[in-house]
Amino acid sequence: MAAAESRGAFVTLEGGEGSGKTTLAAALAQWLRDKGQTVCLTREPGGTELGRRVEGILGETHRIPLSALTELLLFEADRAQHVSEVILPALGTGRLVVCDRFTDSTLAYQGYGRGLDRELVRRLNDAATGGLTSDLTLLLDVPPEVGLSREGEQRDVTGRESVEFHERVRGGFLELARAEPARFVVIDGQLAVKDVRESALAAIQERLATLREA
Repeated sequence: MAAAESRGAFVTLEGGEGSGKTTLAAALAQWLRDKGQTVCLTREPGGTELGRRVEGILGETHRIPLSALTELLLFEADRAQHVSEVILPALGTGRLVVCDRFTDSTLAYQGYGRGLDRELVRRLNDAATGGLTSDLTLLLDVPPEVGLSREGEQRDVTGRESVEFHERVRGGFLELARAEPARFVVIDGQLAVKDVRESALAAIQERLATLREA
């Protein structure tokens, strides 16, 4: 993995509510560390101090209702800080960054789910990231009814939306994956945890091998 370490690599995990991506991200980071890889495990929102404050605002929408555009701009503010403070410095020192949610979540939730103009979302994503995209995106796909049942009552602002909303989000994720098959690997999130982890690890190993050869 020396060549991959020398240039850094960026892996994102995406999926709807209850897809298991947060648990998977932690497991992948630990496995990679055990193999000698230097890993930066992070998330959106909340990967920086500013991000945690944004996360707090988003968690208070029952008291402070937000318009869809305001919500989008908060996510993008978090992302701009996250990229500059955490992701780019980690990549610059050759680390492998594993990020729980990134720009595809914003397209899926705010674009497809909320119905905001997707080109606007793309432009804001591009501005917030400076054009940074992941080397690999793992999409854990589960039907909304399954994912929401896993989440129970512990849901954030988007998690409390209707099943129809989450169907649009799932459709958005899958459309994004079909549009960029070289970047996305779709994994059935209903598989056994062991099978999901093995599929994800295989995808990462294959992508790292490709980066070494580049």
